[in-house]
Amino acid sequence: MRVGTFVLAAQFPGQGQGEALHRAVRSAEVAEEAGLDAVWLAEHHFVPYGVCPSAVTLAALLLGRTRRIRVGTAVSVLPSAHPVALGEQAALLHLTSGGRFSLGVGRGGPWIDLEVFGGGLRAYESEFPESLDLLLRWLREPRVGGTGPRFSFREVEVVPRAGEPIDGSGGPEVIVACTSPKSVRLAAERGLPMLLGMHSSDAEKAEMVELWRSHATATGRPPEEVDQVAHVSAGVAQIADTTAEATEILVKAMPGWLKQGLDAHVTVDGRRRVMRDPVAYTELLCALHPVGPPALAADRLAATAERTGITRFALLTEGSGDLATTEANVRSLGTDVLPLLG
Repeated sequence: MRVGTFVLAAQFPGQGQGEALHRAVRSAEVAEEAGLDAVWLAEHHFVPYGVCPSAVTLAALLLGRTRRIRVGTAVSVLPSAHPVALGEQAALLHLTSGGRFSLGVGRGGPWIDLEVFGGGLRAYESEFPESLDLLLRWLREPRVGGTGPRFSFREVEVVPRAGEPIDGSGGPEVIVACTSPKSVRLAAERGLPMLLGMHSSDAEKAEMVELWRSHATATGRPPEEVDQVAHVSAGVAQIADTTAEATEILVKAMPGWLKQGLDAHVTVDGRRRVMRDPVAYTELLCALHPVGPPALAADRLAATAERTGITRFALLTEGSGDLATTEANVRSLGTDVLPLLG
């Protein structure tokens, strides 16, 4: 069982952006001190839902400040980036960190980001597979040329090469955020592990894992590769003496952040958005994930692992919106919950 934190750098009502980023950095440093496995960094643009606009940049900072813990993006938004530029950054972090970097990528949403960065709606709706394949080639091959409709360029040398042997991995781990059967099949065809969202139940995640396995097998992925792929389950964690106390901490703070953050999203094409009720969503997350005393938290993580086969977790620990409470929460995950998981 590998338990890590999921860092959004969330800006709660009344907080400054620098305060949110400071809490994000401190929670990652404490995660290493507490013995957690990884820190996963989210990326958002133009909204207080999360004020980190470049997960790879924050990953570079944290890799420099830590010595053991794995640092990953969850996720870098591929339609708003050039795959070669992102691949160069990933290779650099992989090689200079001793193989401690994981690159999570996703489609993001139909947000105004696509207009600002020039990708356009097609980058989100239809061109993600081309971007992903170009990124994978850059991380695996010595020379790469662009041959697709979106990215077309003459062959160039890959520098630095991520595949130089430093830890036997052949390059950084690449993970794909999956929220639909289409994205599950995309990841399965390429043999890439999935990052599954915190809004999904164990049953829904189990269905996606089974779809991934069956599609990967059907498209010719070797059985040993299928068995070894380690997916990641995102969730929320709040440790307290009682379930009622832990739930109260989150229900008091998260709805205000969710409403402020989600309401700030602007679609690129004016399409109507249906947003979740922030209180009901917070209560759902509390019911799904390790929110409560250490024994309950460990039981819920173990139950998810048993039902889904997923043994890696990225848990949002900043749901209180408070620095001291977040640090204590992260430490409790390491000192009180991890020992119960063996």
